[in-house]
Amino acid sequence: MAAETGARDAGDVPPRMPAMDLRRIRHFVVLAETLNFRRAAERLSMAQPPLSVSIQKLEGELGVKLFERLPAGVELTPSGRAVLPEARRLLFHNEQLFELASGAAAGTSGTLNVGFVGSSTFGMLQKLVPLFRSEYPGVELTLREATSARIVQMVEGDELDVGIVRTPLLQGTRCRLLPLTRESFVAALPRGNPLARKAELRLEELANEPFVMYTRTDAAGLHSAAMLACQERGFMPHIAQEATQVQTVLSLIETGLGVALVPEIMQRFTSPKLVFRAVTDMPASAAIGMALACRSDRESGAAQRFRALAVRELSQ
Repeated sequence: MAAETGARDAGDVPPRMPAMDLRRIRHFVVLAETLNFRRAAERLSMAQPPLSVSIQKLEGELGVKLFERLPAGVELTPSGRAVLPEARRLLFHNEQLFELASGAAAGTSGTLNVGFVGSSTFGMLQKLVPLFRSEYPGVELTLREATSARIVQMVEGDELDVGIVRTPLLQGTRCRLLPLTRESFVAALPRGNPLARKAELRLEELANEPFVMYTRTDAAGLHSAAMLACQERGFMPHIAQEATQVQTVLSLIETGLGVALVPEIMQRFTSPKLVFRAVTDMPASAAIGMALACRSDRESGAAQRFRALAVRELSQ
């Protein structure tokens, strides 16, 4: 009984399927299309005997006859006709696999995950995204908004391939930072503020105004640059409210909470409730800008393409 049980258990294990040789699959498909060994061999650039051996081995692996040999050629058996569509699909998917692999290496296919800060939507993304999609239509582009600090973390952790961040960036990082744009601060004020009647301002004129300031944790670079600018002009700003995103800062100014120093690109933000004014004595040390964060040690082909495009179109 034990021997019988052992035999039955062994029989329950399915036999291991032989690995298919794609060259033989191709030989089969070409012969099925020509139904003639000579023409098939010519198309395959091989001699007839090796082709015949290849077909015999494939039939042996499958355990069925695929062709009936006739005096004037061959014809498909019912098994051969059943196998042919799937054989064509195998060859098609094999070609697709190689195309995808080579395309990903070249940066012309695959997926590219891009992080961006909110203020990059005021012109920068509108320029880069359509250009990239036009030049590399085979790459699936996904976009994710976050703070600069979070974007850098995600690039380091391979959650993102590249990221558009605000500078200065105060945290240490293994990312490479490629400068894209350089900007200065401008003053943003509620339209009803008396200083809004002036065409331009000196920074010290804002000394007695309540400030909407960037948080020192999630927007450390902008916070540091704005605070340093005020200190170099002899005052510490009175902070009435803090916010992380520049757009949120502007929304709070619209409510009349205070004034702020914002990147000059934000002047594209139009609102009847606020105005922007140039600051004539902005310290050079308060320079800000945008940069591309990437990992050159494990950069995908698509990331390399995006980096090159961004530097070409935006780098100053």
